[in-house]
Amino acid sequence: MLLSYIIISTMSISFLAWTGAFCYLLKSIMVEKILPFLISFAAGTLMGGAFLHLLVESLIENGIRIDIFIWLLTGFSLFFLTEQILNWHHHHLPLKSKKKPVTYMILIADGLHNFIGGLAIGGSFLIDIRTGLTTAIIEAVHEIPQELGDLGILLYGGWKKPKALLANFLSALTIIPGGILSFYSSESFNTGILLPFAGGNFLYIAASDLIPEIKGSQNLMKNLLLFTAFISGVFFILVLKMLE
Repeated sequence: MLLSYIIISTMSISFLAWTGAFCYLLKSIMVEKILPFLISFAAGTLMGGAFLHLLVESLIENGIRIDIFIWLLTGFSLFFLTEQILNWHHHHLPLKSKKKPVTYMILIADGLHNFIGGLAIGGSFLIDIRTGLTTAIIEAVHEIPQELGDLGILLYGGWKKPKALLANFLSALTIIPGGILSFYSSESFNTGILLPFAGGNFLYIAASDLIPEIKGSQNLMKNLLLFTAFISGVFFILVLKMLE
C-alpha cells in the first residue's frame, strides 16, 4: 500500500516537468524576451536550493562536519572539470553541437536533485502517510518553478522546444527510483553525501554559467528586474523551507 502511494506521488511530480509546455503558446520573440528572467530566476533557485535546502538538510541530518563541506566542494569542482571536458569536446567535434555544455550539466544536476527528492518522499511515507503526502505536495510546489527555470536554461543553451521538454521530463523521472529505493531500504537512507554534492553542482551552474549570462547589460532598469528575478528565486526557496 505504501509503495503504491510512493510510486503515484513521485510519478505525478515527474509529470510536472511538462508545465514548460506553455512555451508552445508563446511566439519565439516572446520566449527570447522572457528567457533572461527565467535564467535569472533559475540561478536564484539553484543558489537558494544549495544553501537553504540541500546544505541545511545535510547539516541537520549529520551535524557540522568538515566532510559535508568537502563533498560540497567536490560537487562544485567535479562540475568545473565536467564543463572543461565538455567544452574541449564541444570544440573538437567535426560538426560542432549548438547545445551549450551547461545544458547537459543542468540535466545531470536536476536528475540527482530529483532522485534525492524521491528519497525524501519515500522516507516520509515510511514515517506516516500524512507526512508523506505533505512532503510530496511541498516537493511538487517546488518543482513547478524549477522545471520552468531548467527549461529556460535548455532553450538558452540551444535546445529545440520538443527535445528540451522531453529531456527535462526524463531528468525528472529519477524521482521515482529514488522513492522506490527509499522504500526498500529498511532503515533511513543516509543522504549525507548526496545532499552537499548536489548543492555543489547547483552552485557551480548558478555562479559559473547562469549569472555571467545575465550580467553586463547597459540598461539599469533591466538589470534591476533581472536581479529581482534572481532574489525571487532565492526567496521562493526560503518560503518553501519555512513551510517545511
